[in-house]
Parts: sequence; structure tokens; C-alpha cells
Amino acid sequence: MNLKKKIADWITKEKKRKQKADGSTLGQEMKVAEDKAVRKKAKIYGAAAALCLAALFAGVITGRMLLERKVTVLQAARMDREQSGQAKAEEERAAAGKAAKEQGNRILEFPAQSAKNVLEALKKRPPSVELTEENTEDFVQIASCKIDSELDKIVVETSAQGIPVSDDKYYYLFSIKALANGLGEEVSYIGQEYKDERVEFQTARSGAAIDIFRKFLVAVKKDGEYVAVSRPSYITNPGAAAKYHSGRKETSSKKGLLVDPNKLRTSELDDLGVKHASYNIPVSRILGSSTDGIHPTIQYNYRGKSYSFNGQVMSEYDLVFGILTSKGIEVTAILLNDISAYPQLIHPMARSGMGSAPYYAFNGSDEAGQEYLAAIGSFLAERYSSASSGRGLVTNWIIGNEINARKEWNYMEHVDLETYVKEYAKAFRVFYNAIKSTNGSCNVYISLDQQWDRNNASSGNYDARDILDVFNREIKAEGNIDWGLAIHPYNVPLTTPYIWNATKYVKASADTPMVTMANIHIVTDYMQQEQFLTEEGEVRSVILSELGYTSSKGEEVQAAAIVYAYKMAEANEHIDSILFSRQTDAVEEIAQGLALGLNRPDGSHKYAYNIYKYMDTEQGENYTGFAKNIIGISGWGEVIKNR
Repeated sequence: MNLKKKIADWITKEKKRKQKADGSTLGQEMKVAEDKAVRKKAKIYGAAAALCLAALFAGVITGRMLLERKVTVLQAARMDREQSGQAKAEEERAAAGKAAKEQGNRILEFPAQSAKNVLEALKKRPPSVELTEENTEDFVQIASCKIDSELDKIVVETSAQGIPVSDDKYYYLFSIKALANGLGEEVSYIGQEYKDERVEFQTARSGAAIDIFRKFLVAVKKDGEYVAVSRPSYITNPGAAAKYHSGRKETSSKKGLLVDPNKLRTSELDDLGVKHASYNIPVSRILGSSTDGIHPTIQYNYRGKSYSFNGQVMSEYDLVFGILTSKGIEVTAILLNDISAYPQLIHPMARSGMGSAPYYAFNGSDEAGQEYLAAIGSFLAERYSSASSGRGLVTNWIIGNEINARKEWNYMEHVDLETYVKEYAKAFRVFYNAIKSTNGSCNVYISLDQQWDRNNASSGNYDARDILDVFNREIKAEGNIDWGLAIHPYNVPLTTPYIWNATKYVKASADTPMVTMANIHIVTDYMQQEQFLTEEGEVRSVILSELGYTSSKGEEVQAAAIVYAYKMAEANEHIDSILFSRQTDAVEEIAQGLALGLNRPDGSHKYAYNIYKYMDTEQGENYTGFAKNIIGISGWGEVIKNR
């Protein structure tokens, strides 16, 4: 509308302007022309205005139509929502009604279901058991007592049949001294857990009560007092606490030797291809003060006390073990309890016979003895725990010598078998814990001779088989550990090298009086029984740590016996090494008819020297073939079958 008014005002102004113009013809003509132009512009402006008005009108109508359509769509959507909401509300009301109904049913059914659940729980609940004199001591079984390195805790796992009736709902874990058999005056527990048929205790490793030399047991509170309901158990993996972990490496041969210290600096051990060596350590030599000014006394602090070791003697062992280790030879050390200036090392029941035997039972029966044994074991294991230290690495430790030969090599008053073995087991575990907690990869062995099942009570000694049975039970009763067996399967009699000759003392059955290299499989078969396996189900390590054959019947016969013994050991997968005695004849043994060396006393080689050198090499058959004729066989398969 504003545009139309503007056009009319413009036309009026133009007319007035033209009326004032010249009245001449030209002026008239110009006036006529201008009038035409004005009218033409007016038409154009009018048309434009009309178009604008039409467009505006059309836009208004279109906008109104769109608005009406939008309103229609919105109204339809609102109606849909309302209808959907109504439907949803109906569904929700229906669901709520259904839920209310179900809840009501559940509420109505709850007493019955609750009673049913209680009955089911009561059925599953372990039965309550009254404690009696007969069942108290073994009510709870300690299935595992170990150091968990990741948790840095001691973890004790237990099991039981039922729940013992006591003053409260708890089991209590106690730590007791090694020599204690029960709680005694212990009143402070180190852990508590709700009673169940399977219970696990976890306790931090720090503190005096957490000690590899202490035992752990479970108790309940009964009539206001703590009562033990399990047998005590040691920690069974002391190696988890060790600083060192240097142990056995795979060797190319099982061939070993009792070495001659006078030949260590020569190339003879290299020439012989020795891979395993044994060496004795009598405790009297290493204890005490040094006697020279070059090697000072070694003061070793252990568990709050100081112990003296002879620096001069220790330097000798450093040299021996260092050279052997540098040659790639696995070292086995044998700890021997001879008479020393430290009587607390000798068992109280052995002191009456001091002077009657070369070696005596170690004393694990009292605190003074245990402290010294632990210090010795820890000191030696620490000193010889590294191949790169220059002092050498001792991989295997043997505790005592042929302990079943009580009178000759492990003297103690004659007692019943169980008492004798129990006393040895106490000392063995002290050494084991001290050694393994220092170098976790060492092996620790019990030592037995060839008298397997002789049943000769008049000898005053014990059978190796019986010792093994009782020792295994004693160790397992207080926590199974990875002990090994070092056995000496000498021939019968010692003065004959004829292993292959039949004898009534050597049978192919578990009741054989003697074990030699002719029937050594009896030992390894015996060790494969389930009760002798490690906790991991493995056969324990077996080494033949000492045996030898005399040349007094001829040097070729001696050499044939060495070959025979090695072939038997090589074919037996459960034998880790065989160590022949010895590198050089011992003069004192020759007097007894035992010229056992590869060398004569003057150092010259016997026939057996080269046989020993080559018998485990590719040239072996060229050097060992002669033995078949002496033994009376056509092939080695005849003697090693079924072994």
C-alpha cells in the first residue's frame, strides 16, 4: 500500500512542474512527450507494484497455508503422543498390577520359601563335631604352608571334616618354636578366620613370629583356653625367601669323580671330561679362628649372633670349588660331623661314644645345636652361591654320610628306628631351611649306603629302605620338602669288582638285601611310588654320590666294572649323576684291598683312566668294547633292559 501512494504523489508533482513550463509549441510537444513518458513509467511502476502486491499476497496465503499445515501436523503429533502415552500408561498400569500381584504372591509365599532356604542351608552346612581326646590333635589338616612372594605373606591352607564345637566361631593360627610339639605357653595368635571345612590364613612375613625355623599350627578357643586342633607344620618353600637362586644346569654327561685336590691345578679333570665332583667338608676344619696372619678369622653374623670360621681353611675350599666351577663341573659338598671344639654340634645321644667313630649324628635336638647347624648351613650356602664370585658354586649339599650305618659313619647310641630317624630329620630340616633360604636353587640330600633290606639286627645298623620309609613320613608329617637321595651302591663285597656275577645278596626285587649297579633300578623304582613324590608329583633327585671298584683283581676288570656301572646309570632316567671314588688311590684304602683310583698313588694312569675318559663320548665304543668279553655279553642291551 505504501508503494501505490508514493507513485500517485510523484505523478501529481510532475503535472504541477509541467504546468509552469514554457507554453510554446516545442514546450507543448515536450509536454506531450513527457506526459507519455510519465504515463509509461506509471504503468511500469503500477505493474511492478501489482506484481509485488501479488507476490506479497501469495506469500501471505502460502505462509498461512504452511502455518495451518504445521498446526495440523503438530496437532496430529500431539494426538499421537497422547494416544501413545495413554497406551503406555495403560501398559504401565497393567505391568504394575501384575508386579503387585506377583509381589503379593511372593510375600504370601515368603515364609514357605524362607523355610525351604533355611533347610537347604542347614543341609549344606558342615556338621558340628565335639572335640575329644581322639580327634582333637588331627581335626584340622594343614594342606599347605608356604611363602607367597607376590603377596609377601605366609599362606596357610587347611581342611577339616566338619566344624569343631568351641567357644566362638574362629580358628586361630599360631607360630611356635621348632622344638615345640604343641602350643605350650603360647598365648598370642598371628591370625584368625571363621571356622569352615576349608580355611586359608594369610599373615605378613615381617616379625619374629614369622620365621622359616618356626612351625605353624591351628587352634580353637575351648573353655577359655586355646587348644591345638592340627599338627604343626614348617614352611615348605624356604627357597622363596632366598637371596640367591644359582643351581643345577644341564650337563652333557652324568660322569663324576671324587677329585684329588693335589691335581686340581693340572689339566687332568679337563682331559677326563669330568662333569660332576664331590668334596668333603668336616665341620671341625672350618670352625674356629685362623692360625695364620694371612687369612683372618671370618666373623659371620647370623640371627643376632656371631660365629667364627677359619679363614685359612675357607680359602682352601674357595680354591677347590672355584677351580671346579670354572671348569664347568657341578659341585657336591658333603657335610660331616667329626669331633670338634664345639660339642653342641654332636647329638646328646652320641656324646657317650666320642672317639669310637669318625663321624657322629648332628645335633638338632636342642636350641644350641640347631642355632649352630643353621649358621653353618647359611654361611656355606652364601659363600658358595655364585659361579662368578671366584669362590665357586656348590649345587648339591649332602647331610652326613651313610646314616643307616649308625656305628661306622653316623654314630649315635642304638635306639629304635623311629627315634633314630626322627633325630636325623630334625637336623636335616635345619640344614635344609638354612641352605634353601640362602640359595633357593640348591639341592639337599640324605645319604645312604647299599644295605637296602638286609634285616641284620646283629649289625647294630639300619636298612636303607627302612630309613627311607621313616624319613619320608617324618618329613611329610611336618611339611613336605624337596629332599633328594644320595646313595652309595658299592659292590658286594667291596673288595670285588665283579658287579655282574650273581649273588644271593643282590636280587631284582624290592626286598633285595643289597643294591649295587646290577640292580640299581630297585632304588629308582622305589622312589617312583606315590608316597615318595614331591608336592609337584615329581620323582625326587637321585645321585650316586660315591661308589668305586678296586684294581686289586686286575686293572682291566676294574675298567670293565666302571663301564658297566656307567652304562646302567646312563640308561636310568631318574639318576642325575654317578660319582666314582676316586681320582687317585688312597694309601689307607689300598691296605684294605681297595685300590679304587683311576691313578696310582704316584699319579700314573691305570688302564681305567682312558676308559673313563672316553666311555661317554662318540669314541666310547672303541674303548669300552673290551668290557663285553669280560662281562660275558654281546651287547649292552642285555644288562640294561628293563632297568
